[in-house]
Amino acid sequence: MNGLLITNLTKSFGTKNILSNISLHCTIGEIVGVFGRNGTGKSTLLQCVFGTLRSDSIQIQIDYEQITPKEIIPGRKIGYLPQDSFLPKEKKVRDVIPILFPDGEDQDTIFYTKGIYELETRKVGALSLGELRYLEVVLLCHLAHPFLMLDEPFSMIQPAYKELIKELLLHIKSKKGIIVTDHYYEDVLSVTDRNLLIKEGNILSIKDSNDLVSLGYLRG
Repeated sequence: MNGLLITNLTKSFGTKNILSNISLHCTIGEIVGVFGRNGTGKSTLLQCVFGTLRSDSIQIQIDYEQITPKEIIPGRKIGYLPQDSFLPKEKKVRDVIPILFPDGEDQDTIFYTKGIYELETRKVGALSLGELRYLEVVLLCHLAHPFLMLDEPFSMIQPAYKELIKELLLHIKSKKGIIVTDHYYEDVLSVTDRNLLIKEGNILSIKDSNDLVSLGYLRG
């Protein structure tokens, strides 16, 4: 199908089966939420797709073209926001941006993105969790990659930065397909077009928070 299609994704750790032959898809112009309790495989799913964790089996297609996880990073088709920061802590924000965006025009666009200009003289390691997470999301969203996977972009950050991230995701989704996973379900549901729940190794479609309650993810 057109867009990003993941099928036959299976992953076990020893005798423990985490993901059982699951499938999901994401097209340009939509944000897909993925929910699941701790240990159910949300981060594992993203890591297997991105190629930083080896799956037992997986098939990936982007616009009908079959690719392998090893081709994801060099192919620059999928950008990935891990839970842990990937930026060098000792560098200032204004010095980090040119590393990822050597083109001057791209740099200017990022510098003048809402909330970034005020951070430019500060070191990455001195940023608050919200400032850091927002900076990372801004950088990722400005990459040319048509698909993004975000692992917990809203977790433990100030409400003001949550709102900035939501605003940015809604703004760029017309040009990208985005997969988001986070325990802050209300923030995720406020921006998503479709939602999925990983439960007992399987992936289920959900409509709203009522489904999350009925399927045992949330307490009623």
